[in-house]
Amino acid sequence: MKCLIIAAGKGSRLQQRGESKPLIPILGIPLIERVIRSAMEAGADEFYAVIGYQGDTVRDFLERLAGRLAIRITPLVNDDWEKGNGLSVLKARKHLHGPFLLLMADHLFDPELVRALTAHSLPDGEVALVVDSDIHNPLIDMEDVTRVKAEDGKIRDIGKGLTDFNGFDTGMFLCTPAIFEALEQNREKDGDTTLSGAVRVLAEDGRAKAISSNGFWIDVDDPAAFHRAEQALLDRLRDKSNDGPVARYLNRPVSVLISRHLVKLDITPNQISLLSFLCSLLAAGLFALGGYFALLLGGVLAQFASIIDGCDGEVARLKYQSSDFGGWFDAVLDRYADAFLLFGLTWHLLAAEANNWVLFTGFMAIIGSFMLSYTADKYDSLMHERIKAGRAGLRMGRDVRVFLIFLGAATNMVLPVLVIIAVVMNVETIRRVIVSRDG
Repeated sequence: MKCLIIAAGKGSRLQQRGESKPLIPILGIPLIERVIRSAMEAGADEFYAVIGYQGDTVRDFLERLAGRLAIRITPLVNDDWEKGNGLSVLKARKHLHGPFLLLMADHLFDPELVRALTAHSLPDGEVALVVDSDIHNPLIDMEDVTRVKAEDGKIRDIGKGLTDFNGFDTGMFLCTPAIFEALEQNREKDGDTTLSGAVRVLAEDGRAKAISSNGFWIDVDDPAAFHRAEQALLDRLRDKSNDGPVARYLNRPVSVLISRHLVKLDITPNQISLLSFLCSLLAAGLFALGGYFALLLGGVLAQFASIIDGCDGEVARLKYQSSDFGGWFDAVLDRYADAFLLFGLTWHLLAAEANNWVLFTGFMAIIGSFMLSYTADKYDSLMHERIKAGRAGLRMGRDVRVFLIFLGAATNMVLPVLVIIAVVMNVETIRRVIVSRDG
């Protein structure tokens, strides 16, 4: 589907962060790139971007982005960018002759909202707008947001000054060429060149649909909104349903804070995975050295590596660098890291007192660790609905295992912890097999 993006404005309230508003990076990625990538995820495959202020700079960026993403992005120039945003929409009139998406370069959103929008049947002569029905949405600036009055799936009125309203304009439209006709009509009649004015004209004829939703979106229009947008994007990293208890309540809150800074650096997710592995390798070496200080330092380093291990996926999601290879590479390094850590603890015990019981316990801990990891993907797939609904019980994964290693090292109770890991990991593996068979 074709997509028109309005990116012509100056954005004076955000100029402290960059001269060109569409190119201001938020967590390492320019605003307009986030919008384009989200639209692509929702099904858009050809783009038109209306540029104005700092137009040459924005055009150069879009040309490079089109090459990187292997998509077509056609820039359209609006020299009257200081006037109503409807003039920017009109610049696409001769290019768009069928249904198309209309988005704003400074509105971030969940692709699911646009995917749901495009799933609606839109008759000729109509437009549809995603209307946020959560009038208590904490991401909304009530002083600036465009308000909507909707009834029976139709927009009855729209404007910033509405007092009788039940939703907000999200800036996500599915349009037919009727939007151009309404813009021209409103300009000639009242001199109104705003997009809201054109929607109001269509609404008067019952030709403006309201698609109710309360998903994630935010208008990044000033420093306060920019901060809320950053925080909202980071908070969305915490929603991994297959996180274990340690990852959810300890590792993830810390890793998200670290990722907030890592996204601003020229570092890849795979490099972060490698860093985590090297920290685990160093921790295992400290375990093998012997002595409590080395043991404690190794435990702290192992837990730090476990926290950093969450950053690779977070940075990948924030910077759109996720890949099948990256996930597999991280999993391979994790298996090696687990083996080295548990072998390091076993070596630590054997150096003090060599006996077969210690050797057997260490072996079973390593085997249990490997089998738990091996069964994870299949178990998560079979139990997806239960996990999503929070009915899969306590998840035992790598986060718990490494945290136990840290506790064992910190308390100098290595053997009891190895026993716990060996028993818990193998029992959990058996449980998964049984539950998956019956599930």
